[in-house]
Amino acid sequence: MPPALKALLAQLLACAVAYVAGRSGMLPPGLWPLVLSQALAAVMIATILRSARWWLPIHLAFMPTTVAALQLEISPGWYLGAFILLALVYWSSFRTQVPLYLSNRKTAEQLSTLLPTDRPATVLDIGSGTGSLLRMLARLRPDCHYTGIEAAPAPWALGWLLGRRVRSLEWHLGDFFTSPWQAYDVVYAFLSPVPMTQVWTKAQSEMKPGSLLVSNSFAIPGREPDEIVQVDDGRRTRLLIYRIGAPGHTAQARN
Repeated sequence: MPPALKALLAQLLACAVAYVAGRSGMLPPGLWPLVLSQALAAVMIATILRSARWWLPIHLAFMPTTVAALQLEISPGWYLGAFILLALVYWSSFRTQVPLYLSNRKTAEQLSTLLPTDRPATVLDIGSGTGSLLRMLARLRPDCHYTGIEAAPAPWALGWLLGRRVRSLEWHLGDFFTSPWQAYDVVYAFLSPVPMTQVWTKAQSEMKPGSLLVSNSFAIPGREPDEIVQVDDGRRTRLLIYRIGAPGHTAQARN
């Protein structure tokens, strides 16, 4: 089921649950017990439908936020503005199920140790967000060349603004699946579980033997990584390393 349809179904069924609970006297009197019961029911239904985890806080906040806005008599123009802003930030996340994730400094430091030391490397960050990872890498390894591809206009614009003076950084707005990957020594992905099979298929068909596909946190289904690097950060980040052309085997872990 498409993610947007799951979200709509969860909200509608939750409204029905709240209505039945209210009519049967299971809830205290008043508007807000009804609203909160709908929000909790939406979260439970979304969980049953196996919606991505990042949908759950959206379901929890949707109805309470809507009712609060109506009670405050907020102008409809603010709704339109909020919708446009969210669309510019998340763009096609409802379709791709890839939210906006940002890589931290310690992840960039670990990734820099994976780059070739005997020559300048070429690095591609697919779904690069605001380009924070590539800018940190450019400071650590200024001899290398970095390319970022981001589909959402707002993160891309911010990334362009912050990285416009980084000479080693090439910045693109678009779909990374339609861009060629042949020229890169390392392709870095911090996406979600959903597109990883397609990412691996493209990497195998286009990347040169010996190059690396590095996935932050999300594994490729049915394929053991060649190495796992544990990042010493608060979120316990794992970098899953897949070497193109290498046979699958039991992964080796290192810190």
